[in-house]
Amino acid sequence: MTSLPDLTEPQIRRYARHIVLAEIGGVGQARLIAARVLVVGAGGLGAPLLQYLAAAGIGTLGVIDHDTIDLSNLQRQVIHRTSDVGTSKVASARRAMGDINPEVRVRPHDERLTAHNAERILVDYDIVADGSDNFATRYLLNDVCYRLKKILVSAAILRFDGQISTYKAHEGTGHPCLRCIFPAAPSEEAVPSCAQAGVLGALAGTLGALQATEVVKEILGIGRSLSGRLLMYDALAASFDEMAIAKRPDCPTCGKP
Repeated sequence: MTSLPDLTEPQIRRYARHIVLAEIGGVGQARLIAARVLVVGAGGLGAPLLQYLAAAGIGTLGVIDHDTIDLSNLQRQVIHRTSDVGTSKVASARRAMGDINPEVRVRPHDERLTAHNAERILVDYDIVADGSDNFATRYLLNDVCYRLKKILVSAAILRFDGQISTYKAHEGTGHPCLRCIFPAAPSEEAVPSCAQAGVLGALAGTLGALQATEVVKEILGIGRSLSGRLLMYDALAASFDEMAIAKRPDCPTCGKP
């Protein structure tokens, strides 16, 4: 990151509840303002994630999505309005972020993330937050973040269940990547889409808020990272479970050559 900015009087008032936290303070808030975070997807997970990151004062928020808003999205994608149906998700997200915090610089990427543009886009950010809905994109982000030494905070939701972890395998021993857990993508029959299987709208808010929390923690270097742990949430049981993740020596991405 670049040198930390001095907080203005309006910023001190806006972020007062952060600043009084001993773990954050004025220096921590300045780090958030200097941070650059890319959110992949402006949908169910991306919507609450973008809201909380903008409210937290993340200085530069990138958002990539090549989709338009459908009426069926509004049940969980809370930054979009009924009047936005048919319009670009990143344009709607940019408007919503500006309403929440006009100081945040929003960088919309209205394009599909591919192997051809991923490095070009990701290189400008400190942390990537994955709110995508398919394994191909998750694997792509995992591999590119590893090559570029970027921290990746990734979540997924389906029906009444969600999971989240942080991946920073480039930091070495004890830090696995996504392919250490899932060496190969499961079949479409094993993991249907939200359109096929459904998803509880509020579940997206729960996991998106957890993602925002982990992103802030990684920027500030506070608390216990989710790296090496997979946190799973069952909304019907109102329970959290945790699974330790080991780094695999034969992992195709982060294993020993």
